[in-house]
Amino acid sequence: MPRLAIYQPDIPQNTGTMLRLAACLGVPVEIIEPAAFDVSDRNLRRSGMDYIQHVTITRHISWRAFEAWRQEAGGRLVLATTKGAIPYADFTYRPDDVVLVGRESAGVPEEVHAAADARILIPMQPGMRSLNVAVTAAMILGESLRQTRSFPQPDTINP
Repeated sequence: MPRLAIYQPDIPQNTGTMLRLAACLGVPVEIIEPAAFDVSDRNLRRSGMDYIQHVTITRHISWRAFEAWRQEAGGRLVLATTKGAIPYADFTYRPDDVVLVGRESAGVPEEVHAAADARILIPMQPGMRSLNVAVTAAMILGESLRQTRSFPQPDTINP
């Protein structure tokens, strides 16, 4: 199952939206701190509403702590970046991928770019800088789950 990693989030509402997305899709989330807001369970519950209880969240106190975890876990780091080389829909995803989105205000530093196993982008109209980070996460996770056949399966189909 692919995972979502959020690098030093700036805006609690975007983080809440991504946590709700992850809860609905059954995707675990890695939060790489420090964040620009209090990432306590209480604050995450406020921004993620009642969905927060349905998502598995692991908090990492730093980039280095996250990287140590990832090296041990063995997941491939797939960075969503406007400096990406491969359009996200042309990339071949694997179930062990960790899809990383950057800070709303600044993306990720060069050290993170260098550590990525792949750098993907969402093609946009000329002159547009970037999409909202939660929209980016939704598009990329959707394609990743589609390719790896990891979408949740409903128990029953409602008419």
